[in-house]
Amino acid sequence: MSTPDPTSFLTMLPTLTSSTPEVPAVEANATSCQQWEQVHHMLFHLGNLSLLLGLLIPTTLGLHMILLRLLLMTGCSLFIAWATLYRCNLDVMVWNVVFLVVNFMHLFFLLYKRRPIKIDRELRAVYKRMFEPLHVQEALFQRLTGQFCTIQTLKKGQAYAAEDKTSVDERLSILLKGKMKVSYRGHFLHNIYTNSFIDSPEFRSTEMHRGEKFQVTIVAEENCKFLCWSRERLTYFLESDTFLNEVFKYLIGKDITNKLYTLNDPTLSDKAVKKMDRQPSLCSQLSMMQMRNSMASTSDTDDVLNQILRGGSAGSSLPICTLSHAPTRCRTHHCLLWILPGSSPA
Repeated sequence: MSTPDPTSFLTMLPTLTSSTPEVPAVEANATSCQQWEQVHHMLFHLGNLSLLLGLLIPTTLGLHMILLRLLLMTGCSLFIAWATLYRCNLDVMVWNVVFLVVNFMHLFFLLYKRRPIKIDRELRAVYKRMFEPLHVQEALFQRLTGQFCTIQTLKKGQAYAAEDKTSVDERLSILLKGKMKVSYRGHFLHNIYTNSFIDSPEFRSTEMHRGEKFQVTIVAEENCKFLCWSRERLTYFLESDTFLNEVFKYLIGKDITNKLYTLNDPTLSDKAVKKMDRQPSLCSQLSMMQMRNSMASTSDTDDVLNQILRGGSAGSSLPICTLSHAPTRCRTHHCLLWILPGSSPA
């Protein structure tokens, strides 16, 4: 038997050596932790603490978003200082600079939204008296009065509306200054004072019936100034804002109620009427839903009208809100104008 050649065995060694698998070297970015690093600098921990506090702020707090953004900006600033001074990590610094800028822009936007709204001096009394008690924010009131309404004036003796001539479809107005007189065929009905609607009954009664004319004459008894909305644009705006639409329904219903009170008792002095206007009316003591249901109901229309026509005392004892149940002829300032001497419900 032949013996193996030792030289051939030696020549095979490089082949065997090259075929054995090599252990891969550990890279610098490997995820395996061979040795934990030392604890980072205090700035790193303070930055994380700021982020934690920001996330723990309760959302019920009024300034929740502002405080959150401030703490996020504080945390990003601490991370930038830590990455720049102690770690010399460009990527960590750049990312935190981006986060800082984004949070600063959001904070600026939040502060801008909370800026004090400057309401025109002529409109501030209307806002305080009519809209602020119903929790209408100043920004919303500014939107309502800043886009599609104008402030107009009337000199003493000029007419805001003429009976059977002026269309009711054009506008809705609130008297800002002065006093107006409402009359029907020469008979005095009542006065209109500041911070009240001028043509709320017409606006309410003709929502479903367009093209009608004023059934009364409204004349300025003093130099007057009033806020005037375009009816078409106001209606479109209210349809897009449910809350403000409900507010207008309430205010108009209350205004009609106050006018009917003054019609029921024509002996009221100007001082008494103004005092009554400042107090909650009968309708204002009801919820909005109750008032709307009452104004929409028509079940007892005939009974109400019959009692009104029999006399002012009977009519004054009725729930005033139900007087708006009457037909179109009656649904203006003036359900009780039929009681006037010589007038009849034609």
